[in-house]
Amino acid sequence: MSIGAVERFRTMGCDVAVAGGDPAIVAAVLARWEETFSLFRPGSELSRVNRSPARVLVVSPLFVRGLEVALDMAAETSGLVDPTLCGRWREVVLSGSLLSRPPSLALDLNGVVKALAVDAAAAALDGPGFVSVGGDLAARGPVDVGLPAGGAIRVVTGGLATSGTASRGAHLVDPATRRPSESCWEQVTASGASCLDADIAAKTGFLLGERGPAWLDSRGIPGRFVGLDGEIVENDAWQNATRPAVACT
Repeated sequence: MSIGAVERFRTMGCDVAVAGGDPAIVAAVLARWEETFSLFRPGSELSRVNRSPARVLVVSPLFVRGLEVALDMAAETSGLVDPTLCGRWREVVLSGSLLSRPPSLALDLNGVVKALAVDAAAAALDGPGFVSVGGDLAARGPVDVGLPAGGAIRVVTGGLATSGTASRGAHLVDPATRRPSESCWEQVTASGASCLDADIAAKTGFLLGERGPAWLDSRGIPGRFVGLDGEIVENDAWQNATRPAVACT
């Protein structure tokens, strides 16, 4: 099964690699998510929401989708992946297209938006292929992926994501301290049924520090952890998923 040539470009501030589809279509999907959720574009919907003095706002269906996922992930991770970055995610309420939150409470949906955009772009592929944005991947066919600190793995389908400090510095905030996380890990890579699942698992595993491998194992999520000292720790689920199959004789 061939996935065809790999096309590369930049958007969302990231390097993008696409195979198995029209790069222009993929770029358009990613651009729609960036135009809605970018914190660096004053005209994005998220920027306008954060500037608004109103307590209740009407937001677009795409905004609803992103925020619903962010709130679900905050609940799933006990607030570790938090769209308010300060533990106040329970004060954010969606009812249909109506968003209610304290006007002074800013939202940051970077914790889920890139992965959601990658999954949406992969859904637009013509057939077998993949979309990778800043190293976060959604695959619809086998692709070999390099891993932090060396090595590689073949992703057959689903998602693979890495979170940490190696490429973007200390950008992951610990909601308990409201400061950049002081995790014992430099990078955490996780696998999932989608890029979103993998990305949330990688972020949570990173923020949990030493408890990360066991947390992922308790949910059957393969995780690979690179420590600040360069030591590589693979949780049980990762080892089981990457163990060579034994042929029947």
